[in-house]
Amino acid sequence: MKTVRESVRLNQRFVAKKAGVSSATVSRVINGSPAVKEETAKHVRRILEELDFIPNPIATALKYGRSKTYGVIIPDITNPFFPEFLRSFEEALVENDFELQLATTEASEPKLVNSVRRMIMRQVDGVVVMASEYETRAIEPLFNHQIPIVTVDRRRVEVGSSDVAIDFEDGYRKAVQHLRELGHERIGFIGGLVGIHTSEVRLNAFRQALEFAGLKYEPKFLRTGDYRVAGGDAATRSLLKESRLPTAIVTVNDLSAFGVLRALHASGIEIPRQMSVVGFDGIQLTSAVYPALTTVHVPARDLAQACIKALDFSRANVSKRGMQISVRGSLVVRESTGVAPKRNRG
Repeated sequence: MKTVRESVRLNQRFVAKKAGVSSATVSRVINGSPAVKEETAKHVRRILEELDFIPNPIATALKYGRSKTYGVIIPDITNPFFPEFLRSFEEALVENDFELQLATTEASEPKLVNSVRRMIMRQVDGVVVMASEYETRAIEPLFNHQIPIVTVDRRRVEVGSSDVAIDFEDGYRKAVQHLRELGHERIGFIGGLVGIHTSEVRLNAFRQALEFAGLKYEPKFLRTGDYRVAGGDAATRSLLKESRLPTAIVTVNDLSAFGVLRALHASGIEIPRQMSVVGFDGIQLTSAVYPALTTVHVPARDLAQACIKALDFSRANVSKRGMQISVRGSLVVRESTGVAPKRNRG
């Protein structure tokens, strides 16, 4: 069975024979080398097009032992948080002459397994796994090939694997304290999917924030969503059926908060006069909705740079335990929060 290196050489020899040049010339043209005369380069490129020849990206990795590529696996490309992160991540990579290899899972383990396989085939130098919920066996091949891994919000490190965690504890403490200062004492929470580790982390962070502010946690003011607009909408409509309502709602992320705004508008509840709303993430759309959303902004560039720092560390120390990095957000106060209704205070 031919190795990948042998296959690449044979393909280039075939192109070289067809073009009447050496394999070395074909290789230089493929890699954009200025050492080839322009007339010759045009001729080789024309042959490459005629043969529909696609250069194998693994060839460079085989030659130099590295691909200068970092992979990112995300769960949901439709959530604006991830494209905004990817933009900052790629910008930071370009500054260091690295490339980005992207894969999405859509919360599907088979797709995660396939994404991992693609990363290995491309011989990436490291992978950021933003899909925090997965079976360890799905990413086991990355460990087996000694490819450094950085997880986001898994809050656990091991040999060859680092983690970057968003400081939800600090973020929700800022959000709840802001509401407390406005006179809110009954605060509801729209969480994430049940049984998901990151959902539990965020809920616990919210409960700690209430305790820090001297407020009572009331389970009847808790609803679960799905990190999307529809989930936030449905959860809010369910919460509004309670005989006694909170005066403010904090959410697991901004998309859920958009759903809260939609449900409150549909129910005729004025924001923020009758109900205040706070999101989490700080995606760009938060300033475009009505009313503009108060949110905990997690800088995409800070998160991206933390991931690259963790990747670089694990790549240089692949046989050692990874590093844990925490990224903090800042409260951005907008029109969706206001003074608690007087009749509801105390």
